[in-house]
Amino acid sequence: MMVKAPKIKHVFLLALLAVGLVVAPGPRGARATEDETFDKSEIYDEAAQFFGETTEGLAKVIEKIFADEGRPNAYITGEEASGAIGVGLRYGKGKLHRKGAGALQIFWQGPSIGFDVGGDASKVFVLVYKLERTADLFQRFPTVDGRLYFVAEVGTNIQRSGDITLAPIRTGVGLRAGANVGYTHYTREHSWVPF
Repeated sequence: MMVKAPKIKHVFLLALLAVGLVVAPGPRGARATEDETFDKSEIYDEAAQFFGETTEGLAKVIEKIFADEGRPNAYITGEEASGAIGVGLRYGKGKLHRKGAGALQIFWQGPSIGFDVGGDASKVFVLVYKLERTADLFQRFPTVDGRLYFVAEVGTNIQRSGDITLAPIRTGVGLRAGANVGYTHYTREHSWVPF
């Protein structure tokens, strides 16, 4: 009994299908849809409500972040305090907001070292990009402070770890001058240990 050889056309189609399955991006490579992200007006309204006022500086900072990073798929609202005399510490708490999910309480803390002195207390509104799973937030994000973008008492910088980008917007009171490097560790529970 003779077995028929498969037609070349069928073999070619099966090969294409196999290659497509291997190179197709998985969930980590998938881009968030517009339904899962926040547009500029939603973020501006939430930030203005959170900070209790609308300022030209806030609008310009949000415009700059959106121009550089696009639409975030989460944001954090919270408060923090920091201080330094060469070596510094930062502690904060807030809530993570995602579309279609309730707010989740989170904390952050971290050390820094640099040429800065002083202390400040800030309200913080953090735009979060490419956060696929909430658990992915709970890690250390390298920071460089010195307010990389600063307009009318509203400052921001960018923190990246892997695919995730954070853009904290801060406004507050205090006197702190200089620049530093360090990291911010986001956690589920409060900790006095900054490492």
